[in-house]
Order: sequence, then structure tokens, then C-alpha cells
Amino acid sequence: MTIEPQYLVVMNHEEQYSLWPQGRELPAGWTATGFGGDKQACLDHINAVWTDMRPLSLRKAMGDA
Repeated sequence: MTIEPQYLVVMNHEEQYSLWPQGRELPAGWTATGFGGDKQACLDHINAVWTDMRPLSLRKAMGDA
């Protein structure tokens, strides 16, 4: 039986998302969003919540934030 790695969904100050292995220290500038699970569950979550791929600074500059 293979144990599937677990991940956290993380977000940076530009509201960009990524995956990070659970149990590892987060890199500077990234925070956990509170969602975790196997890789596919995390990717599905990111797909559902990250609906605007533009960085926050660009959205603000364009008046969309």
C-alpha cells in the first residue's frame, strides 16, 4: 500500500496559489490557506478558488481589486 503525499494550499502576497508538502516549513512570503489533502484535492481546490490569475498588484492597478 502506497501512502499518497499530503499537501497544503498556500498563497503569497499577490494572492497567487501553490502546493506545499505538509510538514515542511513554508517559504518566506507564503501562508497556508487552511486547505490540505492529496495533490489532486489541492489542485481541485485551487482551480475552484483561483478564478482570476492576475497578481493582486495588477488587479489593483487596473482598478479591479
